[in-house]
This record gives sequence, structure tokens and C-alpha cells, in this order.
Amino acid sequence: MSNRIPERNELDPKYMWRLTDLYVSDEAWYEDLEKLKSYPEKAAAFAGHLADSAQSVYDYLQLQEDAGKIIETLVHYAMHNQDSDTRVPEYQNMYGQLMGVIVQFSAATAFDTPEILAISDEKIAAFMEEKPELKLYERHLQQIRRMKEHVLSDAEEKLLAAAGEMAQGPDNIYSMFADADLTFPDAVDKNGEKYPLSQGTFVKYESSEDRELRKSAYENLYTQFGSYKNTVAASLNAQFKQLQFFTNARKYPSTLHRALDGNNVPVEVYHNLIEAVHQNLDKMHRYVRLRKKLLGVDELHFYDIYAPLVSGADKQIDYEDAYETVINALSPLGAEYQDILREGRTGGWIDVYQNVGKRSGAYSAGAHVHPFVLLNYNGTLDSQFTLAHELGHALHSYHSNRTQPYIYSDYVIFVAEVASTCNEALLMEDLLGKTTDKRERAHLINHFLEQFKGTLYRQTMFAEFELKCGELVQQGQTLTADTLCKIYRELNELYFGPDMVVDDLIALEWARIPHFYSNYYVFQYATGYSAAIALSRRILRGGEAERQDYLNFLSGGCSKDPIDLLKDAGVDMTTAAPVNEALQLFDELLDEMEQLI
Repeated sequence: MSNRIPERNELDPKYMWRLTDLYVSDEAWYEDLEKLKSYPEKAAAFAGHLADSAQSVYDYLQLQEDAGKIIETLVHYAMHNQDSDTRVPEYQNMYGQLMGVIVQFSAATAFDTPEILAISDEKIAAFMEEKPELKLYERHLQQIRRMKEHVLSDAEEKLLAAAGEMAQGPDNIYSMFADADLTFPDAVDKNGEKYPLSQGTFVKYESSEDRELRKSAYENLYTQFGSYKNTVAASLNAQFKQLQFFTNARKYPSTLHRALDGNNVPVEVYHNLIEAVHQNLDKMHRYVRLRKKLLGVDELHFYDIYAPLVSGADKQIDYEDAYETVINALSPLGAEYQDILREGRTGGWIDVYQNVGKRSGAYSAGAHVHPFVLLNYNGTLDSQFTLAHELGHALHSYHSNRTQPYIYSDYVIFVAEVASTCNEALLMEDLLGKTTDKRERAHLINHFLEQFKGTLYRQTMFAEFELKCGELVQQGQTLTADTLCKIYRELNELYFGPDMVVDDLIALEWARIPHFYSNYYVFQYATGYSAAIALSRRILRGGEAERQDYLNFLSGGCSKDPIDLLKDAGVDMTTAAPVNEALQLFDELLDEMEQLI
């Protein structure tokens, strides 16, 4: 392990994303920002005139697309520069300026939905006949008109749009606190050696065979978050309060209904997931018992939950080797898919290594020029799977952006985690298929079990936490630190069972989860994982038709509702079947793990 996190200027540029593909300089970015500033006035000129003619509707939608393309590029450049080093005030300022203009544009276009809804079905049909080019936007207009009962008057819509920047406040505050300002005491191993602790290094230390290092990192990280628990609770409370405000304004029965309705996903999918996982908690409890037994500890603590079960099997994996392994593992998706992966490897798509001030975690963002992937690669098996995961997102964006018209190119969040976790499943199948060593196979199966635990069970627990928070705020209650810790502790007891020591520190884990600021996002990791397990098996067992079904799904963007896109690919997420099937595989893996050990 390295004891030092490098500064960004010490890294090799070939392992950084190439943001000059977006703008050659900050000055060029500011030129486009000035261009964008003219769009609110251009858009406002259409107010009161959308129903005048087919040409008027068409011209307005074209203007919206033009503005959207500029906004997308501006956002990617400012966001990725800021994430490269969150300490740099210039990019914080750029992002803040951009958000101000976006809010102005949003306010200036607030009239459009009420006016579109006021046009009769007959007139819309006549417009389509009058101007065939308008048919491109038929689904887009249908999606707007589907939301009719939740759209307000022109003045109310303008007011809500103007409040959009304030609504981002809790997320922005938390990000600055957790990524830029918060620091942690060093973690100390069994020999007294110190290691710099950050959110980026925490999971690596928790995966160490050195229990003293794991315990030190665990206690130092959560104790530090605990020192600010009231501040973080106030931030999360503000997040749910703003969600409730917009929910009330738009006349939805709950924040969950509002969050899922945008993608036309029934709330039953969310509740069915939680119920299906509850029905399979015995398997999770069995996993915890097995982990305790294999580690040979009297008490299993949360700092033991990532410890390797097969001593000495984990090894450092060079990034270049990891990338080549991922390319080879994804051969079932075809040679063209592999060629695109190679393009991303050298094409400035990926920011590979951690540096001081860099945003923690990993993500992929699908700009039209090409995807941008943020990693904090550290050479572990988990990092290799994270690479496969984010490349799944990237190739999903790549296919959708190049297949769909701009208006339908951005896939919705309900399907966002399917391609990423399908890549992980295919990587795991490939690695398991190539090893004959029992120790290595046990190590890989343990990692597979960890994916189920971390993605299907843990993300569902997060989803249930979000649901409970939303319900309390809807009832008029305040999310205090004590309330949040109580909810989180009880959920850990439920999900991990009687063989896990649930302590006061793990009750603070909610304070370090940034996804709680993403509005009921996390449940889609679990549904996406379930769908991905089903799809990966369908691809491996099938032939060209099954592969093409999957590639068509990657190319679908938002040209259909997400439930329908998945049905076309071979998975029905309106039922609990994919969740139950995935957890049946989890049970079978537990059987094999016990036999191997």
C-alpha cells in the first residue's frame, strides 16, 4: 500500500481524462456560457405562441435541443474539472455560474409544459400531419402530456423553476463537506504504521487482512463523521424537505411517487423489491454466519465485513492488466463492443488514479463527444470490477448517443445500473471459468457473494432507509441525527441478523452515503443487478439473437419506457421473479463456498 496520495500534477496525463475534447480552454468554455445566456430570451419569445402553428412548436423544440447540447458540454467540463480537484475555487465558481444560467433558462421555459398541455389532441395530430419533421418529437410530447395532472400554471411553473438552484443546496453543501473539507486521522496497522485515511482509501483498508488496520480505519472514519452528525443530519433533512416541497407543489401522494413517475416506473416495483428481499433475508443471515465462521472470530464486526475470507488470495492487479482482462471477459458482447472499449482506453475517457482533492468513488458520465469515467483505481479485485462496472455505463451511453436522436439519447436512471452490473456479472463468469485453483475460486466466489451483499441486499437497505426518511418528513417530522441513527441501526439489525455486532458507529453510516441526495436512486442498483444477472445468463446461454437483444437495449436510450426496454431484452421487472432468481443464485454460491472451504 502507498502511504501517500499524490497531487494531481504528479500523475501521468495518459491516465487522466482529456477534458480538452469538450473545450480547448477555460476561455472557450466561457464563450459558450455567454452564448447560453442568450437562450432564456430566445425561449421566452415563444411564450403564448406554441399553439400558433406546427412550425412554432417545431422551432421551439429545436431551440430547446440546441440549448440542451450547449448545457451538456458546459456541465461536463465544469463538473469534471471540479471533480478532478474539489479544492480549486475556479471550477466551483464556473459550476456555480453555469447553474445560475441554467436556472434562468429553466424559468424562461416554464411556460412550455402548460401551453403544450393546453393544445388539444386533435390539434397535435393535425400539427404532425402538417409538419412531418415534428413526428420526431411525438413521444417527447406524449411524455409531457402524460404528466398533465402534475403541471401547474405558467406563473407557478416559473416560480418552481426559479427555486431549482436552491433545491441543489443540500447536495452541494454535503459534497463540499464530505469531499473537500472533511479529513480523517490516519489509520494504524498492527505494527503501528500509519496510512492516510480518506473516503477513497477506506474500502481498501477495510479489505485488508490486517484486522487492526480495518478496525482503526473504521473507527477513525465513523468517529469523525459522528463529530459532525448534527450538521450532516441538517443537510439530509433539508434534502428531504425540498423533495417534499416539490412533491406537494406538484400534487403527488409521496416523494417516491414523484421520483418514479418521471420515468413511468410504478411505485410497486420499489415496494416489491423490498418485500422480495425481506422474504430472502435468511440467505443474507446465512452469509453472515458463514463469514463469521470462516474468519474464526468470536464477534463479527462491520470492520470485518469486507475482510478477505481466503487468506493471501487477493493480489495487486495492474490497471493495464485489469483493462485487458475486462475486454476479454466481455467477448460475449461481440468484437465491435470490445473495439469500443479499446477506444476508451486510449481516447481520454478515463481518469484512473486518486489524487489529493479528487472526488471519491467512481462514476461514468455520457457526454456526446465521448463518455467520461472517474475512477480511484487502487489495484484490488474490487477496483477491477469497478472498472468493468463504469465501462458498462460508458458503453451504454456510447450506444445510445450514437443510435438515438438527441432528444431520446439519454437513458433514464431506472435502467442506468443494468449495463454496468451486467458487465460485472460477465467478468465474474469469465474469471470463474478460467480458474481451476480451489483457493482462487473460493476468493472469486466470495467476491461474487460480496456483490450480492453489497448491491442487492445493501442497496435495498439503503432504499428502505430513504423510504422511511421520506415517510417521516411527509408526516411533518424532522430528521435529527438521533432519528436517523435509530432508523439506520434497526435496518442493519434486520438485514445482517443476529450474528453481526451492530454498534453505535455503523449507525452513523448514513452520514457518508452521497446517494441519499439523489432522490430514490439507490433502489435501481438492486433492480438493475437483478436484471443484469438474468441478462448475463441469457447472453451466455443464448446466441446472436440474445446478444442483439441486449445491444438493442443498450442502444434504446429513452425511446421507450424503461420497463418495456427491459422486457424487449428478456426481463420483466414488474414481477419479483428477477430478484428471487438472483437470490437463488446467491444461495447456490453459498453452497459452493461452504464446500470449497
